Amino acid sequence: MAIFGKNKHKNVRFNTQKAPKAPKKSLVRAQRLVSTKPLIMLLCFALMVIVYSNWQNLLDSLDRTPIRAYALTNKTQFTTNADIRETLSKSPTLKGYFGQDIQEVKDKLLTISWIKDVVVRKVYPDRLSISLIEYQPVAIWNNIQYLSAQGDVFSLPVERFDKTGLPVLFGPDKESKIVLSAWDHIQADLKARNLSLKSLSMDNRGSWAITLSNNVELRLGRGEWTPKIDRFVTIFPKINVPEGQQLAYVDLRYEHGAAVGFRPLSQ
Repeated sequence: MAIFGKNKHKNVRFNTQKAPKAPKKSLVRAQRLVSTKPLIMLLCFALMVIVYSNWQNLLDSLDRTPIRAYALTNKTQFTTNADIRETLSKSPTLKGYFGQDIQEVKDKLLTISWIKDVVVRKVYPDRLSISLIEYQPVAIWNNIQYLSAQGDVFSLPVERFDKTGLPVLFGPDKESKIVLSAWDHIQADLKARNLSLKSLSMDNRGSWAITLSNNVELRLGRGEWTPKIDRFVTIFPKINVPEGQQLAYVDLRYEHGAAVGFRPLSQ
């Protein structure tokens, strides 16, 4: 019988885990770049702030002479060269080609009351090219100003425009567009009744009054004017005018009927 002895060899365990690899150089560079990126962005932002805050000074430093002349590229009805020169000479004074802000020039020219819009270009080295759009008057406003076809209020030198034949409108400036629109409608209504309109007014309470071409005033009050004009057309032939007098007004603010007033013929 064979007898086996004990195995004298010990069990040996091997570590199967791999040793950590040294980081690659490209990965190290990427990590360094990531860590410095915020600093780079901060420096770029600081540079942009410095350039922006000094941009106007940089442009001014490029100019040797200020803008000295201009060319008006379109024909104007009311604006003279003297108007443009005087307006451009106001403070702040004009800068050079690079430093001059175009919007500043436009804002200056738009202070002329009858100028509706302006187109300005800079021409190197020291000129401006200017195109002006003027308002065209379609009505006299409060006896001292004018209205454009869009209802804009503006002024004109008396000697530059003959206002003969324009309708005369009155009212608050903020209601100019409403008053002009009412003129168009009432004029059409009266024309259909063989009547002619001379002037139209609206007071601060929104009450309307019109003056016909024969100088008779119709006091319409607030609300719809069409039935009131119809009432006037009906009663007008029936009004007895006293001798030596003429009809001054017809007050149509009543629900029914009307009140009338007279003045001497000499007035």
